[in-house]
Amino acid sequence: MRAVILREFGDIEDLEFGTLPDPVIKANDVLVKVDAASVNFVDLLVIGGKYQFLPDRPFAPGKLANGTIVDVGPGVSNLKLGDRVQTMEESGGFATLLKAKASQCIPLPDALSAVEAASMSLVFDTAWFALRERGRIQPGETVLVLGATGAVGFAAMQLAKSMGAKVIAGVSSPAKFKLALAGGADGVVDLSAEDLRNSLRSQVYDQTDGHGADIILDMLGDDIFDAAIRAVAWKGRMVVIGFAAGRIPTLKVNYVLLKNMEVSGLQVSDYRKRDMPQMLACFKEVYDLRAAGKISPSATETFALEEYQKALSRIRDRTATGRIVLMPQE
Repeated sequence: MRAVILREFGDIEDLEFGTLPDPVIKANDVLVKVDAASVNFVDLLVIGGKYQFLPDRPFAPGKLANGTIVDVGPGVSNLKLGDRVQTMEESGGFATLLKAKASQCIPLPDALSAVEAASMSLVFDTAWFALRERGRIQPGETVLVLGATGAVGFAAMQLAKSMGAKVIAGVSSPAKFKLALAGGADGVVDLSAEDLRNSLRSQVYDQTDGHGADIILDMLGDDIFDAAIRAVAWKGRMVVIGFAAGRIPTLKVNYVLLKNMEVSGLQVSDYRKRDMPQMLACFKEVYDLRAAGKISPSATETFALEEYQKALSRIRDRTATGRIVLMPQE
C-alpha cells in the first residue's frame, strides 16, 4: 500500500513517501480503504516522538481516518463490505489501507462526505466530551471558549450554541472578533488586553451581569489559564484541553475550594479506548446535529497523499485557515 512512512522520530521532512506491506486483518478486524484523514497538530507530536501513544516503527501517522470497508475478518457481524466508517484508530491514516477493530468503527451517514467526516473528526468529538461529559452543560449556561477560532474552539462554539448555551469567545486579538461572532459567539473576550489577570475576568463579568462563566474550555494554558480561572462562576467547571500558548500552568487549590468549582482534564483518546459506548453517543449526536444543519465543519483544504509535507507544514507553520485533509485515493 502507498503510505507516508515514519521510520525515525523527527521533523516532517524526515518522513518518507513509499510503500508498506498491506495490513493483514485477523478476527474482529476490518480492512478499510482510506478515503480521507484529517491533519492535526497532534500529528506533529507523534512525528516528533512527543506523544504519549507511539506505535512501533515503521508506521504511517494519521489519526481517525475514515473510509470504505474492503475486507472483513472472522467474527465481524456489525459491518460488511462496502460500509463507510469513521475509524477510531490512533495511527495508520496517512495510507491507502488501514486495519481497524470492528468495535472501533462508527458507521458514517450516507449524506456525510468523507471530507466532511474527516474535517469534523478529532475536533467535534473533543468539544463534545468537554461540554457534555466533563462540563455537564445545561441549557442557559454561559460557556467561555478560549482559543475560540481554532479548530476545537470553532467546534465547541457551535456545539455549545446547539446545546442551548450562551457562548463567549476568547480570541488572541481584536482582529478576530468578527470571525468569532460569525462562528456563533454571543460575545468576545480580548486575550491581548493589558493586565490580563484582571481584564479577562472583567470582560466576562461585564457580559454575564457579574455571574462569570459556568463552563470554561481551555486549549491554551499559560497565563491565560491563570487569568481565566478567576472568571469561573460559583459551582462552575473549567475543562483543561491543552497548552497551545506554552507554559503548563499550576493552580492554588484554595481558589477551587472558595468558589466550589471543578477543574478537570480531557484526554479524548482515552474515551476511544475505555468507553466506546460514550464515543458512539458522541458521534451520533454530532452527526444528527450536522444533518439538522445546526453545526457545520470548518472550511477544508484537501491534499493528495503525496502532498503530505505541504499539508503538515500548514499546521506546523500556522498558515492553515481551516481544516486540512489528506485524500489517499486521489
